[in-house]
Amino acid sequence: MTKVYLQFKYIADFIFALLGLIVVSPLMAGIAIAIKAEDGGKVLLRQLRTGRYGNKFVCYKFRSMKSADVPFDKSRPVIKDNNDNLTKVGKFIRKFKFDELPQLFNVIKGDMCFIGPRPLLPVYDCEYQPWELVKFEMKPGLTGLSQVRGNGHLSIKARKYYDAYYVVHASPLLDVKIILKTVAVMIAGERRFLRHVSPEEYAALRAAVNDKVKVSDKTYANFGISGSDAKDVTGCKTAE
Repeated sequence: MTKVYLQFKYIADFIFALLGLIVVSPLMAGIAIAIKAEDGGKVLLRQLRTGRYGNKFVCYKFRSMKSADVPFDKSRPVIKDNNDNLTKVGKFIRKFKFDELPQLFNVIKGDMCFIGPRPLLPVYDCEYQPWELVKFEMKPGLTGLSQVRGNGHLSIKARKYYDAYYVVHASPLLDVKIILKTVAVMIAGERRFLRHVSPEEYAALRAAVNDKVKVSDKTYANFGISGSDAKDVTGCKTAE
């Protein structure tokens, strides 16, 4: 990861997000009408997510479920296609990832970029090892490495691995590969591309992060960790 590439990436993402909104606005309007027509409920789902430096932001998605009040289970994060809480429109838009189109507004606002670590719910904040916080040194993405390696079918540890790996190895070539695989996932499904992480890979990445990338004091502070004791802490000190 280089600062020059990140600056170029963020500027390009802003421009492409504006163009993308123009191109897909008819599709988004059609989805919004379909959601409203099915049950008269809200069109958008607003969720608090943890973004760059550990700052919180509101992430936008098209509503795909009948109720947003279903308790979230960290041990079973995958919403299966036969889930009774999914609407008919919701099943369709989730299959093709159309439910995430409103996140183009998050890119324009500067909360997100197109490719990067996927933003998780704040409920996961206290499950990071200090070195894993490197994922928060860049903006979260609409898609990313964990999305094309199994996404919700992965363990939370594996998802954090892929997020950190991307930050360390971010490059134009890797971004192109992720874009192509994202299209493949939309067609064939996430499970087909599931790739677990070995203990050796996890250990190697941890060493690479400690040697090559510095987690900023701002990120440590937002997770309740001081820079002086970061290597000795096994998790964040705050649930916020």
